[in-house]
Amino acid sequence: MNRVVEEDQVSTTVDNDKILAAGASTSTQSNDEADSGPYSTAFEFFLRNGFAKFEPPDFITMIKKNLAGKEGRNSEFAAKIEVVALHRNFMPSLYKKARSDSFEVFAKTVAQKNGGKANFRFAYYAAPKEELCEIVNYGFTAINKTAAARDRNSFRNYITLSPMDFCLDSVLSSEVDECGLRHVLFCRIIAGNQELVTADSNQFHPTSEEFDTGVDDLSVPRKYFVWSVYMNTHIRPLCVVSFKVPALSANTIKSRLSFPTLMAILSRILTPSQMVELDKIFRDFQEKKVTRVQLIHKVKELGGNRILPAISEYQKKASTSLHCQD
Repeated sequence: MNRVVEEDQVSTTVDNDKILAAGASTSTQSNDEADSGPYSTAFEFFLRNGFAKFEPPDFITMIKKNLAGKEGRNSEFAAKIEVVALHRNFMPSLYKKARSDSFEVFAKTVAQKNGGKANFRFAYYAAPKEELCEIVNYGFTAINKTAAARDRNSFRNYITLSPMDFCLDSVLSSEVDECGLRHVLFCRIIAGNQELVTADSNQFHPTSEEFDTGVDDLSVPRKYFVWSVYMNTHIRPLCVVSFKVPALSANTIKSRLSFPTLMAILSRILTPSQMVELDKIFRDFQEKKVTRVQLIHKVKELGGNRILPAISEYQKKASTSLHCQD
């Protein structure tokens, strides 16, 4: 299905909080159960911050489809991921209402500028649950809190979000909490007219009034970039989604895959320049110029969150091939 058509269909459900409000009717019953079970610590944290658990079935089905990705490319691995809970802050707040009203005002302004289209998109933002609660209650901040643990002067030029088709990127890049859960924020953004942003870009605003937000690829974007100057006007947080992701076993991967095989798999997801870099460090490893740990670190650095789904897809195809031979 065309991505724009699919997001338009989701929009008819999420607009005006229809699906979110529908889930509110189950929140009281769900919250009674929040103090029990293996995830009680995480759920109690949400409750203390004014959130309530809700369970809209259609919305959960959509999230599972997002995990599988376009044409189900991540379906095997996505099937192992559990959508544990959805939380939303239903508490009324003048400041939240002001941010919501601001979002609508800017949507109208962007639409007026771009021939009547605000180009709404749904996206996922990864962060620890503490930061997600702060965002919902108080808005985004230009301080990169993850990096701030290492550098107190760390600021970001833009907010990076994953499109619906690449939900898995956000899930795998999110931190694991004390309950073993990962959390992402489901948002609606005003994408407007998008421009290409390179990885080494230092810009913190559109290059001109013609553009509104950025992407890493104009044809099939894997990342949305909302400039820091627009982070609280062009992004509307909707709810927090909590996932249980199976443990990523590096030992299993290393025992079943040789590095040449891994390189062949990565060649499908890395750019030519990245493959040159990977090939060089692999040759250095063979010549004992770098350690195995350094090689693995470089593989993770280049492949990032895409490695596991790519390996899963490879193993799926290999298993199918062996089955056909039998």
